[in-house]
Amino acid sequence: MNAHPPPTASRRRFFALATGTCAALMTQCSRQHGLHRVSRSAKALGTTVTMTALHADESKAATALDAAFAELEHIESVMSIYRPESQLSRLNREGVLGSPDPLLVEVLRYSNEMSKRSDGAFDITVQPLWRLKGARPDTATMSLVDWSKVKVDAQSIQLAPGMAITLNGIAQGFAADVSMRVMHAHGVEHALIDAGEFSARGMNAEKAPWRIGIQHPREPDAYAALTQLENRCLATSGDYETSFSADFSRHHILDPRTGQSPGELASVSVLASTAMAADALSTALFVLGSQRGMELLQNYPGTDALLILKDGRHLATPGFPFAA
Repeated sequence: MNAHPPPTASRRRFFALATGTCAALMTQCSRQHGLHRVSRSAKALGTTVTMTALHADESKAATALDAAFAELEHIESVMSIYRPESQLSRLNREGVLGSPDPLLVEVLRYSNEMSKRSDGAFDITVQPLWRLKGARPDTATMSLVDWSKVKVDAQSIQLAPGMAITLNGIAQGFAADVSMRVMHAHGVEHALIDAGEFSARGMNAEKAPWRIGIQHPREPDAYAALTQLENRCLATSGDYETSFSADFSRHHILDPRTGQSPGELASVSVLASTAMAADALSTALFVLGSQRGMELLQNYPGTDALLILKDGRHLATPGFPFAA
């Protein structure tokens, strides 16, 4: 499971291909095939979020982006671990949160379900392990890691004493899903969202499926594979972004059951119908390893994965859409 890196660290790196996205905090517009392409970027949830919308009416595309970024700001005010006033930060400080935002309840309930299905490989209570920077945890610290002790209902959320949670393995995906829903509600049928995880809808400006390059885990300026997103979402968990050892044996992805970094895989990329599912599954598969991870994936129809082992070998599901 991913403990939370400092806000200057990006957990995942991708190359967006033929997307029209921009890196500046500004809007860029172009018109191709009768559609305006409007892109906008901003900092949120410890990363740079870029949203691209295509629409025949430029003003409607811009309005949709305004609404999506407003919702993103709301999500950050609830789930950011970097904002001391967020609901998540208050919960971690006080151990209890009354009248939680419904979005936080939704994410925590999904997290608990993923923890149950993965036999604890996915666990949002690993945050205390992050302070150890990859060192072996003691018994007292490990006692604070237990997803089943997170009590969630519409009225309140409660943690056991001393526990703290991180949503780094799921919040970015959830933010991409919600932002895409907002843009669709504003009439946008073709869009790409990069919130650390990718959510795609419709086609790109060339009337082709959105194509994404997946970061190579050992070559910073290269990608390991190209894939295309046809109304699906992509998330990758890798050992390379926040590593505590030169050989990548100790890093920010932690097995909640041992407190140590899993040793088999270098990266896991998952394609799923929602970015939240892809986000959580990429972490769960990384922790479980190739054999048990692929077994878990069988419970999620319409989901594919690309696993890169530390020795360089690639494993992929039969339906993984490699692009030329």
